[in-house]
Amino acid sequence: MAARTKARKRALDLLFEAEQRKVNVGDLLRERLAAPVTEAPLSEFTAELVSGVVEHWAQLDELIATYAQGWTLDRMPAVDRAILRLGAYEVLHSDDVPEVVAISEWVGLATELSTDDSPRFVNGLLARLAEVKPTLA
Repeated sequence: MAARTKARKRALDLLFEAEQRKVNVGDLLRERLAAPVTEAPLSEFTAELVSGVVEHWAQLDELIATYAQGWTLDRMPAVDRAILRLGAYEVLHSDDVPEVVAISEWVGLATELSTDDSPRFVNGLLARLAEVKPTLA
């Protein structure tokens, strides 16, 4: 697994863990940066993804809810919510990764970690966000 793919998965793990434990993801990130719980400390890219989601949380949730057609955030599996928040952040706010690469990476994680229908859903929603990105302020 490539370094950036691992970093994305660790970011996903943090968002998912924070939701399951009902703790603030920004606080959890700071805690893990200060005192890693794994052999390898969190990468800079993992921290960048999680920090970006925290910074843009309201915008990301609003866009996901708008383009999720028939699905509320609460109705989605928790892993899909985390994947979509991270994927939406990377598609909309990351300049160093092409949108198609970011979408492919998040679809891959949805394939590995979520339901059979999740990869298609994640792909469609993130592709739609990439499409409307130029119109967003």
